[in-house]
Amino acid sequence: MKWLLTCEHGGNKIPNEYSHLFEGNDAVLNSHRGWDIGVPEVYQAFKKLKPDYSSFADVSRLLVELNRTVGKTNHFSEFTNNLPKGEKERIIKNHYFPFRDRVKEFVEVGVEKSQLLHLSVHTFTPSLNGIERNADISFLYDPRNTAEKDFCRNWKRNLALFLPDLNVRFNYPYKGIADGHTTWLRKRFGNYAGIELEVNQKYFEEPHTRKNEIIEGLIISFSNILAQNK
Repeated sequence: MKWLLTCEHGGNKIPNEYSHLFEGNDAVLNSHRGWDIGVPEVYQAFKKLKPDYSSFADVSRLLVELNRTVGKTNHFSEFTNNLPKGEKERIIKNHYFPFRDRVKEFVEVGVEKSQLLHLSVHTFTPSLNGIERNADISFLYDPRNTAEKDFCRNWKRNLALFLPDLNVRFNYPYKGIADGHTTWLRKRFGNYAGIELEVNQKYFEEPHTRKNEIIEGLIISFSNILAQNK
């Protein structure tokens, strides 16, 4: 099984030409709305497993949302949604399609040769709108896709050997079939399995001490399931 690794929300950078749109909003850019806090560490850990392809984006989702389909809700944030159509198209051309198209090209070639697994890594805020998210780790997938479902269930069982006390859930706090990068690819390519890993951001907040333990458990358990699928 070949596999690819992506990170759609790895940073909160804003290109200089658009910095004026975000003046006075550093707090928002630095929050979970601006990026997936802690996810670069997760991505770098998985990258050490040497995926067949990897891609990391560090431009803020508040400029353009790489994990959404063009034209869908929340593709642009309140900071960019009122830009002229031509300026939006330029952002998509310069910052959206370069990332998405490279992944698509790899998938298109890869699925012709073998089963292809796509791991998209994310983190989620511990609470949203005053409601606590009741999960430590979650795997998002399409329940109708047997390969995705089996991989995630096996991964959860294996992860429990290393981190038995964690609350590991499926398709929470988001649904694996909601609009997203893996969903878009899944609808277009057979022999493709797309899984989104979600880790609670509380483990990346000081003074929490379990971050390295959790990342190591994810890496070892993922490696074990990959080995079973070779």
